[in-house]
Amino acid sequence: MSQWGTSQNSEVTPSCVGDMADNPRDAMLKQAPASRNEKAPMEFGYVGIDSILEQMRRKAMKQGFEFNIMVVGQSGLGKSTLINTLFKSKISRKSVQPTSEERIPKTIEIKSITHDIEEKGVRMKLTVIDTPGFGDHINNENCWQPIMKFINDQYEKYLQEEVNINRKKRIPDTRVHCCLYFIPATGHSLRPLDIEFMKRLSKVVNIVPVIAKADTLTLEERVYFKQRITADLLSNGIDVYP
Repeated sequence: MSQWGTSQNSEVTPSCVGDMADNPRDAMLKQAPASRNEKAPMEFGYVGIDSILEQMRRKAMKQGFEFNIMVVGQSGLGKSTLINTLFKSKISRKSVQPTSEERIPKTIEIKSITHDIEEKGVRMKLTVIDTPGFGDHINNENCWQPIMKFINDQYEKYLQEEVNINRKKRIPDTRVHCCLYFIPATGHSLRPLDIEFMKRLSKVVNIVPVIAKADTLTLEERVYFKQRITADLLSNGIDVYP
């Protein structure tokens, strides 16, 4: 009787051992108490990925924008007058009749004037670049080279700042974003000088053709002149903005 009782007890024991062997992890969890120093899992909050465009817009509006305009054309077409009118500032002498003791000097070097403009919370640093008296000489061969060199130098300067290892947090942007090209109001068509210059400039900058002193033309002449200019631009493969 005692042997059978012993055998019955021995039959129960392997069953318990088998359960522990099958689930050793559960057994350890039951035996080992939870550590008091154990930290609760960290929960991450909402990071706003879907509003990143709005965040970038607010940052850009806070820092402000930079916009650089270049004006190109012959002397006497109103380039300096446009600059003075835009900023109500005297960067160049107005085209008034000079006296015998006083002569109005032509622009002999590239000049720029910068104004800070703020409207509805948006800040913009606007720079207008005045060019030399383009096409004023008898021989105007390669007269666009100083202007082309200036534009390319600004691109190179900005590129060098970008590839610099210790570059600035905010790189000053001196690149020419837009070029206003003044066309004499002849009423006929573009001159070879205009075509050659805009063809070269259109590869490096956005060109906006402007008919200078258009009020000297009648409405019919103005419409016809615009059509001739558009045809000349298309036939010579000149891309203008827009």
